[in-house]
Amino acid sequence: QTVDLIENYCQRTLKNEFEFEYQTKVDGEILLHLYERFGIEKMASMLDGVFAFILLDTANRKVLLGRDTYGVRPLFRLLTDDGFLAVCSEAKGLLDLKTSMSTPAKITAFLPGHFEVFDLKLTGKVESVQMDRFHCCTEEPKHAAYNILEGLGTGFELETVKSNIRILFESAVKKRLMAHRRIGCLLSGGLDSSLVAATLVKLAKEEQLPYPIQTFSIGAEDSPDVAAARKVAAHIGSEHHEVNFTPEEGICALEEVIVHLESYDITTVRASVGLYKYKKYKKTNACLLSLLNQAPSPKAAAEDSVRLLKELYLFDVLRADRTTAAHGLELRVPFLDHRFTAYYLSLPEEMRVPKDGVEKHLLREAFKGLNLIPDEILWRRKEAFSDGMTSIKKSWYSSLQEHIESEVNDSQLEKASVQFPSNPPTTKEGFFIRQIFEKHYPGRCEWTPHYWMPRWIKATDPSARTLSIYKPNKDQ
Repeated sequence: QTVDLIENYCQRTLKNEFEFEYQTKVDGEILLHLYERFGIEKMASMLDGVFAFILLDTANRKVLLGRDTYGVRPLFRLLTDDGFLAVCSEAKGLLDLKTSMSTPAKITAFLPGHFEVFDLKLTGKVESVQMDRFHCCTEEPKHAAYNILEGLGTGFELETVKSNIRILFESAVKKRLMAHRRIGCLLSGGLDSSLVAATLVKLAKEEQLPYPIQTFSIGAEDSPDVAAARKVAAHIGSEHHEVNFTPEEGICALEEVIVHLESYDITTVRASVGLYKYKKYKKTNACLLSLLNQAPSPKAAAEDSVRLLKELYLFDVLRADRTTAAHGLELRVPFLDHRFTAYYLSLPEEMRVPKDGVEKHLLREAFKGLNLIPDEILWRRKEAFSDGMTSIKKSWYSSLQEHIESEVNDSQLEKASVQFPSNPPTTKEGFFIRQIFEKHYPGRCEWTPHYWMPRWIKATDPSARTLSIYKPNKDQ
């Protein structure tokens, strides 16, 4: 038996390869066949997609848990010292469980890219007997052997690398066309979402989908993102929609957003408000593949890219999943395709660093001259989502700081380390968010192990507008 949240893009391939006889059309059935044939580790490693599962093997009295490489799908577990196990897709779902323990049991996020095996006792209690990693973002996934892509070259000659990036990226988007519901795309007008939207429109025409691809942007009417998204939508011919956003709406939604996020990380909360506004729509969203300009060396940048990818489940994909799933929307993340990221991370470190101050230079070069998206968008500087969606006259960041200044005084901030001794906030915004978090989740500060903050620069705030590399040109 399985309980799962799963999107597996190679189930048809695996079904044919191993001649599995399906009894249903449910995505999760593939787990049963793979587990019976190969066991838990190979089963998990052959899933091409995003997933969180609980598998109950009654014949061998085993309970098995697993989560995808980047933790795109959420999974939390509560395990007491005497073997009571509870699992949920949200931490809040485990808060009110009664156990025989005198102290509250810890609720922890299940580690991405891992599986765990429990022995199931006759009492219904369990004992963990194995916890192992089945995939890391730097490794080519095992399921790649069953999905041959024509045209992939070998070696690190620039033109070969650029061609491989295009092939793997298009494959990543094409897989995600498989759906029971209509597909659309969040479009911020930045590089990543524009490439996804343009490729999605192109492939939808080739696959003859029976509906036009819709794109959605959010922001104030004069925001940089909305203006850029309009240009992209006109260029690719999508059915475009704009969702209006005002700082006042954002401030009103903050508490609700924090409740859904189960996090008090500043940039996660701040950037989630806009996504939360998309509650009326279904979308595909591109998660950012970050390459840092300020790294002291290509090696340091490469190492930190891997660290950031391993922590996505705490920040970027956490907010992307929670703010959309809160309204029954299904998120898909082509930039986190296993093969695409593994290939990109296998490239020489010197190829992946920014060039002439332009981040993601190699990715931009790979799509140069194809007219897939407008050149001005292909080379557009990065905007933080929470900043780019608001007015150029006054950002969401500035409006939020003004509101918080009226809610938190200097004395409260000075005593923050006494009130919140673990992971204490150092800014008024951090204090304000932490207060709301503790109101709903008292004593659960470990759910946010640390704050997200850019490295190698003197920054006290995670907003892109405070970083010199993201400041727009005067004519932008």
